[in-house]
Amino acid sequence: MTYIAQKITFRIILCCWFIFLISAANAQKTAFVRSVDHQFKINGSPYYYIGANYWYGGLLALEKDPVRGKQRLINELDFLKSKGINNLRVLVGSEGEGKINGVDRVKPVLQARHNVFNGSLLKGLDFLLFEMAKRKMVAVLFLSNNWEWSGGFMQYLNWNGQIDNETLKRKLTWDEQRDYTSKFYSCEACKTDYQKQLDFILQHRNTYNGKKYINESAIMAWELANEPRPMRPDAISAYKNWIYATAGYIKSIDKNHLVTIGTEGFMGTEENWLLFKEIHANKNIDYLTIHIWPKNWGWFKDAPTAENLPAVIEKTSAYIKQHENIALQLKKPLVIEEFGLPRDGHAFDPSGTTALRDGYFNHIFSLWSNSRTHNGAIAGCNFWSFAGSSRPINGQLFWKDGDDFSGDPPQEEQGLNSVFDSDRSTWNMIKTYFNINHSALQ
Repeated sequence: MTYIAQKITFRIILCCWFIFLISAANAQKTAFVRSVDHQFKINGSPYYYIGANYWYGGLLALEKDPVRGKQRLINELDFLKSKGINNLRVLVGSEGEGKINGVDRVKPVLQARHNVFNGSLLKGLDFLLFEMAKRKMVAVLFLSNNWEWSGGFMQYLNWNGQIDNETLKRKLTWDEQRDYTSKFYSCEACKTDYQKQLDFILQHRNTYNGKKYINESAIMAWELANEPRPMRPDAISAYKNWIYATAGYIKSIDKNHLVTIGTEGFMGTEENWLLFKEIHANKNIDYLTIHIWPKNWGWFKDAPTAENLPAVIEKTSAYIKQHENIALQLKKPLVIEEFGLPRDGHAFDPSGTTALRDGYFNHIFSLWSNSRTHNGAIAGCNFWSFAGSSRPINGQLFWKDGDDFSGDPPQEEQGLNSVFDSDRSTWNMIKTYFNINHSALQ
């Protein structure tokens, strides 16, 4: 080989090596969270996290006032990152307008009218994901809702003649709500409408970085809905079919992201362990979720106290353990993605103490920490719910249009389960766990 040929060959090899290094670096930057056996992994390393529910995060940047909008969001993301939070569970968008089941629903709305989507509403979520990516944070995005506060399944039923307008607006009994909502899974038109909104979301292109959502590395997972329940035993078959079909459809379009259901666990599957295991065994479901609500489930009466907290913790431990065993059997990760407790004395004001809540959170975090230490299946925790710099309005229990978004949705008393940025004892505890357990995203 001549000197000139050797020189050209060397330059070609050098150029190829340079291209390889750039490609490797870009791949590292755009790595997606994976589910491998019973663990999450990113860049080949285990990913265990303490995260927060930040359901309104995609709405903040839509505020006209930048102080209440984009600047608040930036400040709160910086705050969360400083405490070790790198995973946020967020609502993609709501359906319909006006009263539903006797309460005001979330505004502004992605699909205010039947099959009419307001693409500009996703610019708020675009900004959130863009800013999260800067901080190496990832989002779990839930696509609809079993419950009324964001429209969800009841709105689809209304649009397709299964619930009339008058019934939709009034406060339903629990049995009525179960009867109506369970019809979603057998309503073909309702499921088609859900898929239309799903298509609109998956094909959306982020206005800040130009990426389609299916290629957005700041998204960890798509969640079919918030707490989808069959609601009635006779809906179980249609419920399963909808889960399998929808998860498979998402996977056929999006090869990058994880998919999960969004269930509460045993309490959200008609108290049916076999059903919970069966739906999460599906090949297109990447990990299991559970929610834990001691107040809603009657694990204490009136308010948490020092006397009833040990029993609540005992029931919580058993609930987690039973689901963890199923996760290990299925070789998939488990996320405790909603859990909350009111303030001491059931107070709503941020000045109220949080000693009992801190004790409760600490117990759940300790189970997660032990799982991380031993490479276990409890991979993540998302407490409910981060309220940031918002504060309840004196003399007003429920959210109304124009109020600052907070951790508690419109149908719940503002301050009920919110963790404010001023809750120092809670944040000090969370930061302690972060210092002990650094995650793969850091």
